[in-house]
Amino acid sequence: MSHPSSSRLRGVLGITLGLLLSVGCGQQEPGAESRSEDSQSAAISRTRPRVKLAANENHSLAIRANGTVWASGRNFAGVLGREDISGSATPLEVPGLTGALSVAAGSAFSMALRSGGTVWTWGQGVWGQLGSPDYPAAGATRATPAQVPGLEGVVAIAAGSTHALALKGDGTVWAWGLNSNGQLGTGASGAQQNTPVQVSGLANVAAVFARGATSFAIRSDGTLWGWGSNEYAVLGSHLFPDQSAFPRQVPGLTNVVAVSQGLEHVLAVKSDSTVWTWGMKDPGIESYYVEPVQVAGLTGVVDVAAGTNSSYAIKSNGTVWSWGENTHGQLGDGTKQRRPNPILVPGLTGVSTLAAGATHVLALRGDGSIWSWGSNYKGELGDGVPMNTATPALVQDANVTGALAVAAGHSHSLLLQSDGTVWSWGDNEAGQLGDGTRVRRIVPAQVPTLQDITAIAAAGQRSLALRVDGTVWAWGKNTLVPTRVPGLENVTAISTSLEHSLALRDDATVWAWGTNTEGQLGDGTLTSRTTPVKVLTLTNVMKISATNYNSYAITYDGSAWAWGYNGYGQVGDGTTTLRRSTPVRIPGLSNVVAIAGGSYHGMAVLVDGSGWSWGVDYRGAGMSLFTNANRLVPRPMYVTGLFDVVSSESMAVATTFTGTAWARGTNTWGQVGDGTTDFLEEAIQVQGITSGVTSIALGDRHTLAIHSDGTLWSWGNNSDGQLARGQAFDTLLPAPSLLD
Repeated sequence: MSHPSSSRLRGVLGITLGLLLSVGCGQQEPGAESRSEDSQSAAISRTRPRVKLAANENHSLAIRANGTVWASGRNFAGVLGREDISGSATPLEVPGLTGALSVAAGSAFSMALRSGGTVWTWGQGVWGQLGSPDYPAAGATRATPAQVPGLEGVVAIAAGSTHALALKGDGTVWAWGLNSNGQLGTGASGAQQNTPVQVSGLANVAAVFARGATSFAIRSDGTLWGWGSNEYAVLGSHLFPDQSAFPRQVPGLTNVVAVSQGLEHVLAVKSDSTVWTWGMKDPGIESYYVEPVQVAGLTGVVDVAAGTNSSYAIKSNGTVWSWGENTHGQLGDGTKQRRPNPILVPGLTGVSTLAAGATHVLALRGDGSIWSWGSNYKGELGDGVPMNTATPALVQDANVTGALAVAAGHSHSLLLQSDGTVWSWGDNEAGQLGDGTRVRRIVPAQVPTLQDITAIAAAGQRSLALRVDGTVWAWGKNTLVPTRVPGLENVTAISTSLEHSLALRDDATVWAWGTNTEGQLGDGTLTSRTTPVKVLTLTNVMKISATNYNSYAITYDGSAWAWGYNGYGQVGDGTTTLRRSTPVRIPGLSNVVAIAGGSYHGMAVLVDGSGWSWGVDYRGAGMSLFTNANRLVPRPMYVTGLFDVVSSESMAVATTFTGTAWARGTNTWGQVGDGTTDFLEEAIQVQGITSGVTSIALGDRHTLAIHSDGTLWSWGNNSDGQLARGQAFDTLLPAPSLLD
């Protein structure tokens, strides 16, 4: 290995904002230890997409790629964001909302989480569910969305019938609205709350859920906690009282990664992709599961959704399975026959997201289209025809496009659109644009044959894509068109570097292939592999990141792991042992939510927003307080309030909860985005795109960013057209790019 000052191509993973969840086990009381990952992250890519759709009894909500919110169904109390209509059978835009990241639907109110961590509500406020001191004092309803005052730094939201939950980035949960059953978790029931109050004694929370008068939270140790009404034993034990005003752990259930609550039952997915249920078993005879039991014959599940008396699951191959009551055709099998066991919903593939109302269902496919079925008396299916349907039908107005994620190689760029297509531009010497040629292109064009894509990665002259069916496709390095990576299935995340790649499967194992001269494949050898091999000793993984000579992972318990080259301490284990060919836990780091690295350093973000780095902070690329010093264990970064990090050999960009981006490091081509080519002693806020950043990718000499409105921004070197500007001139400041 050479000194870090030598010129090398850097591998970069384009990182998107999402749900992070750390899972383990335990029976301790809430609030005992440090905070969890924030609830918008990766491993729970399985739960993450659900926030784009929401459904309740008579209305539905969806977020488009440009961050606008659209609603259909009955407009009781103004839940569609309008005062002048009784309802709509086709989706209508909710006025005044942009930059939306998540939606939630209560019985008669609606919620949206916007970029920057603010929460907006509209609809009925008689029980305080709008979260404003002016309601219900100033009136029972408000059809215009307005911000919940005094509530910031929110990363996830949930809505019960008449109460609301918000999860902050520090792992605390806040609640407001009706508290008749203790569903606000304040330790007492009865008095409603018109403004947010903190749920008592609950910390380290990674995700929140609500339905009816019950609330749930998944903690970072993988345990599930519930409070509020225990009707139908939905809190998971008949030993609990009829209601609980403070959080109680659902007994016997660990390693939880996803939850959905119906009116009378609850579904949970564990890290082994099995589904567990409790509550009402058979409404006809009022039979109950008073504690969690496994749903027989259902494996490979990545997410669940619960209706009133029906259940749904998405498998890793994008198929949907349903069971339970079917009186409105809500099981989607073309009948009204009750199904006690899971059945395949026919004719529906490539599904990434489900939302279940009382008796209707919405599904989002990888191509960006929304499908719906079940009850439609109030137009909640959004298909323009107010009549029930027992099979999935396309919501015609929902198939829209927009930028979701970016990835950058040495001199080429990739873009993932919300319709599941991939677009490429820039250098094409090794076929990295995937169009069957070696001709560079300065204007984006769609990669042929690729569809239903959910994630992308790029580095050097390599490109990767993950399909919704769990397969991985690669091109570049003299492969001119996308080719399936053999021996890989049920993959949920990908990452690539200059010479090796990583894949995370739905069983939480990591697989690697490519160059292995530094042990970066983690299989205990230094043998390079042309087909994927399993990384040894590493289980329960939720996030991965590949750099040129190293690999990093975060596991469900919030710990960070590293392997590969360690000559400069980039494994972070306190040594300079030259190579680590099996994973080593990085000491001193817990509650890790994001991880990345360059050729000679690693970086991590904790749930409290603090940043840590180790190895050599060459030219400030690690944003450390100790520039150019060898640090063999993690040391603090001087940028705080972080959400995510992405790094190359000599540059790093950090995004914050408020959607800003900060950069530092080599700036020869203006890739830092400050309008100069000067090296900066301290990180600066990227100019021009000062809020709403949802995804960042670093190439060798250029930078790409996605804004929450779905636009692509770029800056830095453009000699091969990698900025998508339609010309090949460099630029020192971020500006919108072409998306033809």
